[in-house]
This record gives sequence, structure tokens and C-alpha cells, in this order.
Amino acid sequence: MPSHFYFDLDGTLTDPYEGITKCILYALDELGFPHPTDDYLFNCIGPSLYITFPEMVGEELTPRAIELYRERFNDVGWLENVPYEGIHDALAKIATTDCVMFVATAKPRIAASRIIEHFDMGRYFAKVYGCELDGTRANKADLLSFAIDENPGAVSRTMIGDREHDLIAATANHMIPVGVSYGYGSVEELEIAGAASIAASPGELPGLLA
Repeated sequence: MPSHFYFDLDGTLTDPYEGITKCILYALDELGFPHPTDDYLFNCIGPSLYITFPEMVGEELTPRAIELYRERFNDVGWLENVPYEGIHDALAKIATTDCVMFVATAKPRIAASRIIEHFDMGRYFAKVYGCELDGTRANKADLLSFAIDENPGAVSRTMIGDREHDLIAATANHMIPVGVSYGYGSVEELEIAGAASIAASPGELPGLLA
């Protein structure tokens, strides 16, 4: 049986800072809310919009804020995204081992698939998992549980991500939690979340997952 590796998207495969932050600010502008600090925006990379927006606009306006965010994201925001240097080489090396790779992201599945294909990463992944547009499986633990049920027969399962919610969700599903510190979570955050190991660069991933 092969090993199954589940990769987060934002902060792990690609750097989405420009697109995500500009889309958040667009939604806030349209709703008449002030801009948060740069530090606050930095911490918005990774968690679901269903977690991010209630803190800024309240529960009642969150659905509208997400609509506005997606309005800009579907137009230009998804292209304001950059693969991390060395990630293609890392994925190519990992793909030569006895494994099956998946994407598991808090992003909507449709958007994530579009990004993965645009940056020529689709050949490495058996399937892209993400939430539905109505928020179904926006919780990372629920998403991983769903993906695991669809893909039985692994000798082991590993979740690779840059934020604490990735690793906490992995542990909840009896997966090996591997952190990446080149994304948006600090080494301290990843260690507290229970990282079994941490990659400081994409180039370290093949060795850690071997």
C-alpha cells in the first residue's frame, strides 16, 4: 500500500498573499468597513473565509463579504498567486516514491483546482479537495475526514501545511502532521500544533516525507 500525502495550497504550494489580501480589502471597501493592519491580513492567509470574515464584518454580513471577495478573486485574484521557488522540483521528486498525493485546502474546490492546473501542478495530484461554495467542509478536519473516506488503503497518511489548523486537523484524523515554515505560520505555531517535522523550504520536503 502507498503512503498518502495531503498538501495544503495557500502558504504551502503557492504564495497567495497579494490575491487574498486585495480581495479581502475589496470586500471591506464595498461594505464600508475599515482596513485591518498588515499583521492582521498576514494572519488571514490559510483559515477559511468563514472564519476570517465574521471577525471583521460580523456573522450577518459574512455571506455578502464572501460573495464580494469571490467576485474579485474569480476575476483577477486567483492569478495574483505565485508558486514557491522549488515546489515543482519537490513535487516531482516526491512523485517518484510509492505515494499518492492530494491537495486539501480551505479554498473552494473549484478555485483550488483552477490554480493547481494553471501552475502545471495537476499532474502530481490524484485529486484536489476543498470546501464547497456553500461552506460545506470549510472545516479542515471535516475536509480531511471526507478525503480519507474516499481514499482507503494507505500505509500512512500525512498532512503538509503552514498553519496550525492544518496540523490540528491532521492529528484529529490520525495523520502525520508536517509543517512548512516558509509559508504563513511560524515555527513556534507549528511546533505548538504538534508538527512531527518542519520543512524550512520546499527542497526539504522530499527528504522529510521519504
